[in-house]
Amino acid sequence: MLKRASMRAPSLACLTAAAMGLAGCSTGTQASDPQSVLHSYARALDEGRAEDAYRELSDEARRGVSIEAFRRMVKDDPEGVKEIARALERPTAPPVVTATVTSPSGQELHLVLEDGKWRVDGSTIDLYAQDTPRHAIQGFVRAVEHKRYDVVMRYVPEGHKEGLDATKLRDAWEGHDKEEIEQVLTGVRQALPSATIEETGERATMPYGAGAMQLVREHGLWKIENFD
Repeated sequence: MLKRASMRAPSLACLTAAAMGLAGCSTGTQASDPQSVLHSYARALDEGRAEDAYRELSDEARRGVSIEAFRRMVKDDPEGVKEIARALERPTAPPVVTATVTSPSGQELHLVLEDGKWRVDGSTIDLYAQDTPRHAIQGFVRAVEHKRYDVVMRYVPEGHKEGLDATKLRDAWEGHDKEEIEQVLTGVRQALPSATIEETGERATMPYGAGAMQLVREHGLWKIENFD
């Protein structure tokens, strides 16, 4: 029983996650608003119409799962799929339309559509955000560049903080480790705009140059565990 549940979970999770990548304008229904697209997707899942549900997904979502794999997920656990469909159909708060613009340096600017006009989202104000791995890396780099070692300490996991403080970081990173840190920052800056950050549960990895930056999530905040 436990074995079956553990095997089912990834497939059902994929179907739910796919709902987050729905196309802005449905190709199957020509729906023009997010709620209509979500309704169409949920209805197709509920009726077992895998091909129609798949057509509602964005290009990015379809790149993550083939039509064959999607069809198999729908077929293998019809009751679980119906449960997901019913959950997606339940009344929710009005949908919020957002957009993300990435600068050449890899900095993300978030916008939200309000009353037909795009506005800069409040999350953009936080220069040292830790809500996502990418934001954490951007904030970490910015803190080191500005020699804000008190802020850098926010990105240090609890298990690595013993005997470490902002002064010791500054002495090391502006002293005998300076060249290594500068090489890391250069590699990370170059990689950020197009890097693919792989998340696995509470951990994430971003490759850069010949190395990789490894992150861990603690109490909902992403921190820099290691870089090599």
